[in-house]
Amino acid sequence: MAEFLASYGEAVKTAAGFFWKAGWAFVLGYAISAMIQAFVPKKRLTRHMGDPDPKSVSLSTVFAMISSSCSFAALAAARALVHKGAHFVAAVAFMFASTNLVIELGILIFIFLGWEFLVAEIIGGLILIAISTTLIRLTYPKSWMEAARDKVEAEADEEREDFDAMDRITSLSGWSRVGANFVDEWRMVWQEILIGFTAAGFIAVFVPDAFWKALFFADFSAQNPGNFWIVLQNAAVAPFVAAATFIGSMGNIPLATVLSSGGVLFAGIMGFIYSDLMVPPLVKVNAKYYGWRVALYIAAIMYASIVATAIILHYAFFWAGAMPESGRAVEEVAQFKLDYTFFMNLAALAIVAVMLWLRRTHRRLVRDEAAGHDHGGGFGVQDGVTMLFVIGLAGGAVSYFLTGGTG
Repeated sequence: MAEFLASYGEAVKTAAGFFWKAGWAFVLGYAISAMIQAFVPKKRLTRHMGDPDPKSVSLSTVFAMISSSCSFAALAAARALVHKGAHFVAAVAFMFASTNLVIELGILIFIFLGWEFLVAEIIGGLILIAISTTLIRLTYPKSWMEAARDKVEAEADEEREDFDAMDRITSLSGWSRVGANFVDEWRMVWQEILIGFTAAGFIAVFVPDAFWKALFFADFSAQNPGNFWIVLQNAAVAPFVAAATFIGSMGNIPLATVLSSGGVLFAGIMGFIYSDLMVPPLVKVNAKYYGWRVALYIAAIMYASIVATAIILHYAFFWAGAMPESGRAVEEVAQFKLDYTFFMNLAALAIVAVMLWLRRTHRRLVRDEAAGHDHGGGFGVQDGVTMLFVIGLAGGAVSYFLTGGTG
């Protein structure tokens, strides 16, 4: 029992270390995202997304890069695009870009996995969009999609967004909107972040590397990193591992670090990172928006695109002799010490204080502000899981101090 309590406390310490390492990155990323969302009139982009052509895909990708990284918000925004007349090809491109090409995710990948993975994430994100949009054009089930669009138009509310950017930038009301966006972003993603970082901490301590080595044939792949069947196996299994975690886009990066430390191939790591939109709660959201046929069709397109992209990335880096290293050790990332992280987190706290003040100002200026995005309403599965994880963190903190921080 004493050994278990010590490991339990160490798992919470590791999870807290992940939070500590990434705290400033989240604040900076969401502050930038909040400013972009407040000052860039996106309505001008959505007028030109009605065809399944490179122009629509490019515009939806740009639109996504300046939007929220929250997985639920990405699906809600994609539905809004469809409602405004965007083609489903553009909507799927938006989903991928908004969860793979946003600033805050890039900062997180740089911190936890290194710049090589960040470069791969950006290149692969563009390849992923190109493959998925091509697959949809080749397999487009027109009758299904027409029925799905009818469902969206019957259920979705009309959204209006048009303004003068300079007027907002030079006004207090415009900057107060930045604070409102910042707080709303956190309201959307805090559960994903908490669940993802906590799960990564517990998995790092309780799941031995031997499990990941066996699941991804790591011992064999270490000697044969170019073997096609092993690369295919890693790329094909990783999305199912991601789906089993129920973790969204911002929460799965620490777990990717754990997988990387466990010897999983580059193809498997990238396949895992790209699979955030395939977790069951998000598939269910798409089913709510478009019906189960289209939701499963989108999931199948995503899976095929993710596997293909992971394989292409793996061999591109392998043949170029630039294969990223196995990644940073969990112990290196999840640690507390007086370094740049300490000072960045202090600066982040100051930014949070400013954003909260702007949020309060916004609430005074716009009393009827409607906040947040659609997460499905009510007390859902994610809410219950979050509550369990909070209880688990509290129990682990007690265990850590009772055992004197040994493990």
